[in-house]
Parts: sequence; C-alpha cells; structure tokens
Amino acid sequence: MQMTHATLRRPKPPRSKAVLNGIEHLIRRMLKKHKTPFMLIKRAVLEKQYERFRKCLPDVTPYYAIKANPHPSVIKSFLSLGTGFDVASASEMKEVLRLGASPSKIIFANTIKSPEDIAFAKKRGVRLLTFDNEPELYKIARHYPRARVLVRIKVANHGSVVELSLKFGADPEQAFFLLRKARALGLVPTGVSFHVGSQSKNVENYLQALEITAGIFDEAEENGLPLKIVDIGGGFPIQHFDNEIGINFERMAQAIKREMKERFGRNIKFIAEPGRFLVGPSGILVTQVIGRTFRNNKNYYYLNDGIYADFSGMIFDHARYEFKTLRRGQRFLSTLAGPTCDSLDTLSTNEEITELYVGDVVYVKNIGAYSSASATSGFNGFSPAKIILV
Repeated sequence: MQMTHATLRRPKPPRSKAVLNGIEHLIRRMLKKHKTPFMLIKRAVLEKQYERFRKCLPDVTPYYAIKANPHPSVIKSFLSLGTGFDVASASEMKEVLRLGASPSKIIFANTIKSPEDIAFAKKRGVRLLTFDNEPELYKIARHYPRARVLVRIKVANHGSVVELSLKFGADPEQAFFLLRKARALGLVPTGVSFHVGSQSKNVENYLQALEITAGIFDEAEENGLPLKIVDIGGGFPIQHFDNEIGINFERMAQAIKREMKERFGRNIKFIAEPGRFLVGPSGILVTQVIGRTFRNNKNYYYLNDGIYADFSGMIFDHARYEFKTLRRGQRFLSTLAGPTCDSLDTLSTNEEITELYVGDVVYVKNIGAYSSASATSGFNGFSPAKIILV
C-alpha cells in the first residue's frame, strides 16, 4: 500500500525470493564491501563496447574521448586495448601521457586552445590538433610550428540529444580557405573533422557530413593540397533504458562504412572520438534511500546521490535514466530526489517504483559517461560516488 503516517516502520523483507539477475547479485556482493553511493565500472563491458566498435567500423581507429569518464582505471583499460585518446586540455593530455599513452595516439580536439596548452602539446610531441577559425591558426603557428591540423566543420545535428555545432565548426565553404591558410602559416594541413552531436540517433547526420567532407577533400586535391585524415567525431548512441527503441549502432555503422567506401580512397585514414559509446554502458550507479516522506499525494524518497554529483548528466548532458530497485512489490507513482538542500536536486517526479524504506537500494545502469565526470567535488558536503572497476 502507499505510504501514510501509519506505515512509517520498515516491514520485514518479502518471504518469496525474487530471481535476481547478474547485476543485482553483483550489487549485493559489493554492498558487503563498500558504502554507497558507488559506481561500478564493468571492465568486460568496456572491452565489449570497444570490440563492438572495431567490428562494426573496422577501418576507423577510435580515440576515446576521456571527458566522458576520465577515471584512471577507465583510461588504463582502453590503453590496454590500444585505443587512441581525444583530449581537450593540457590537463587531460598530462593524465593520458602519465598513464602511458603515446603522443602519436592523442588528438588535441578542442578547437579553442590556450597558448600555454598549445606549447605543452608541442613540448610533449602531441602533433595532431583541430581548429575551426583563422585566429586559432595564427595562435597555433606561433606556438607550435609544423603542427598537423584538422579543420573542424559545422554539420547537421538533427535528432541529437546534445547539439555540438552551436559553439564549434567552420562553415564548410570556408574549410579549404582555412586549410590553405594553415599551410601558408607553416602548419601541416592534414584533414577534416566533424561532430554530429552527442547521442545521435540520426545516421543521416553522418552521411551528409561525410559527403561534405569528401567535397572538401576533392577541392583540396585539385589545388595541390592532398589530405590524409577524416575524423568522424563521436555521438554514437547507447541505450539508457532496457526497452528503449530507435537505437541500432550496427545498422548505423553499416551505412557509415558504406558511405566512407564510396566517397574516399583507400589511402585515407579514418578516426573517431567515441566517449559515451565506449564507457556509458559499463557504469552502474548504486545509491540508497536516506529519507522518505509523503508529499503531493506521492511517496517521496531522498537518495544519497543526486544532481550535484553522479546524476549531473541530467543537467549537463540532458540524460534520462531508468531507476531500478532491489526491493520487489507493487509499484506506486513516486518522486526521487538527491540529498542536497537545493530543490533543483530532484531526479524524477513520476517514477513507478515499489514502496521503499530507508536503506533500500536504488540503482541505475548505463550511467558510466557524463555522470561522475561532471560531478562537483562536494556541494553541500556530499561527495560523489566511489568508482570501482570490476
């Protein structure tokens, strides 16, 4: 029954034992060793996603976008698999280099870089940089002569959850001019990059971007400026819900692979910058109920993780998650909130979940990307989840 003042005492657990899946067995085992909140990162899933990417796009070298989850254990896992790395700052560059990445397998993919970060890339031998405007070229030429540069172009982001052409990307008709300018400034124009937006379910974005990029390659070739690299960015979608429809990476990859073969010669190198796709499905966030009440005619549960910590992706990444519980029983319309004193820290006001009690577990799968990465260090004194590689 739904909670009232007369039902505040915690009942005994149900006598009938529900069949637990493998994830719930894992969570129960980890609860004996670790306090919540904690995030489990499954190494086997990292490997599975990497192999899935390589199988579906065998001619594309993945450069893991570490902003999705920069935890050292995650970086080490991908390092052992042989990925490259997409970094956006000297700080990210330092971290992957410290952990053993080769400078030749790093792309400095932020199109706006500080002079200090450019100088650091030069010092450490990271030669591949992106840009999308003329002033940036002058800056790179001054601080890193002979750097290899890719022009990032603006492309359609239709249907993507996160629009990434609002802030970055040169107009495609300006691309050749910028590449020619790069050569005049003593840089090495090497190719073209684009990004179709994050969590992109529309394969047409990729196909149109590849068509535009092929046109730029043809123009450059005709004018004695042959290019070598196409960076197709990231944005490859994952499922956040068990029964989510409209996401089929294998089918998307097949269309992308066909377009690459039709538009480009065999001597062209393709790279990509997957982040969410590689690490997202590996993450399981485990929280517990620390308080409960009855508000607005609904059960209202307070968890020990929230918007300011590992659910930050709900704000910064426009993510939606599927909340699951270990307790079984009849479900009621409920609200879930985080532990801080801010009303913004509300996770959902319309969850259909079983009645919960203090100490009960609420967990979320597929939350390995853009969650702990954008969590604050301790707003209101609440720390983000501990990350555990399993």
